[in-house]
Amino acid sequence: MKPKRHLKLALFAFLFFALFSCQTHTGQETAETMPYPKNIIFFVGDGMGYNHVLAANYYQYGQDGVQPYEQSDWLHLGQATYSAARFRDGDTTYLNGYAPRTAWEDPDYLMRDYTDSGAAATALSTGSKVFDGSIGIALGGDTLTHISQAAKARGKSIGIVSSVPLSHATPAGFAAHNHSRQNYVELGKYLLFSTQLDLIMAPGHPDYNNDGQAEEMSARYVGGREIWGQLMANDGRVSFTDGDHILYVQDVDGDGEHDPWTFIQDRADFVSLASGPTPKRVLGIPKAYSTLHQGRSYGEGEPMPFSTPLNDNVPTLEELTRASLNVLGQNDQGFFVMIEGGAIDWASHDNDIVRTIEEQIDFNNSVVAAIEWVETHSSWDETLIIVTSDHECGYLTGPNHPNPVNDAVVNMGQGELPQVQWNFDTHTNMLVPFYAKGPGVEIFSLFADEKDPVRGRFLQNTEIAQAIFLMWGKPQIEVHRLNR
Repeated sequence: MKPKRHLKLALFAFLFFALFSCQTHTGQETAETMPYPKNIIFFVGDGMGYNHVLAANYYQYGQDGVQPYEQSDWLHLGQATYSAARFRDGDTTYLNGYAPRTAWEDPDYLMRDYTDSGAAATALSTGSKVFDGSIGIALGGDTLTHISQAAKARGKSIGIVSSVPLSHATPAGFAAHNHSRQNYVELGKYLLFSTQLDLIMAPGHPDYNNDGQAEEMSARYVGGREIWGQLMANDGRVSFTDGDHILYVQDVDGDGEHDPWTFIQDRADFVSLASGPTPKRVLGIPKAYSTLHQGRSYGEGEPMPFSTPLNDNVPTLEELTRASLNVLGQNDQGFFVMIEGGAIDWASHDNDIVRTIEEQIDFNNSVVAAIEWVETHSSWDETLIIVTSDHECGYLTGPNHPNPVNDAVVNMGQGELPQVQWNFDTHTNMLVPFYAKGPGVEIFSLFADEKDPVRGRFLQNTEIAQAIFLMWGKPQIEVHRLNR
């Protein structure tokens, strides 16, 4: 047996033993052999590739490598994002993975075998590759266990935050279970009534449009109009009427009592939650429909990032981040939160470099806010921050692509749009960046046993959750149906 192969088998034998040890404990910290982060802040830049980060850096600073997560004290890896299979027209097509050398030689290769956000979020959250479009459901139809459920089994608080609607693929993919990401009403009800989430902050407001102006929109993202009306009452109710059914909110702290949502929607309320005492459980739906700011109308003239003012009554992702960390940080046992820059993906589908840069900057500011929270209210000995993506979107390159394939965007100086080229209007199969700092980073590094000729070592998207389960344990979850 080759020495490298022998070492890898020995490593995974050790990790398996450590996982078994961790699983014997569910609610308290113990003297374990694995790193034990008290808190995990998991950032997902939806659609964010290496060139997305680079484009924002060039525009904002005129140079590369300036983000805190790009510094040498963070772990830098690549991440493969492909899903397991697609099911279309009654036929299953299994995907072929990621071929490192081909990715840099064949310009068409990256436009094949790409994932959708449902399967990608599920892989990041559960450690399993699944069918495109599914949310927390295994290839065989079984429900999968989320990282957030492992955190809750430890007595931690859990939350999801996003710049796109709460029941969209990535937020839902970290807490819900459904065969289709398109079932927004079902997913909205699931998040509200069948999870133990302590916090949800994301748009999807059915009474405001993308400009933050009052307008009747669909209530599909929030479980339908009947549910929405009862949420808006904000009266501490624990049971909700849903047609002929009654839905109950969950007990999130284990005291045997249903815990009602405290509902907020005004920007001032989000900002005020960034410090001081907080409610036990927060549902925050900003006054915007599909995105916080990406979907707002363009002003007149040649557009540049932020030349059209942001919606002044809608918080930024950075403001949601600060609020969420203060709310979840009240728990002495720690927390898990997934924070998604979801509209990076939406702008990239549109091949809109202006809004892409805006959304990337807001995402970066959110990471900075989390770092400030760690260094003020926690420490790098107890909090792990992960910054990664679910997939690249738009096939964003420099203007010389395909000579060479997937070349870098070109710096035109601070305050100037970089020279870019969009080559696709949807997701790609290219590697995306993975950064991490805090307890447990060495586990991610050990998983990264594949190598790309340009990006270097990379891990699979499934291995992120697998590493977290090794550190926190993986509870057995049996009931996932709506709580009626």
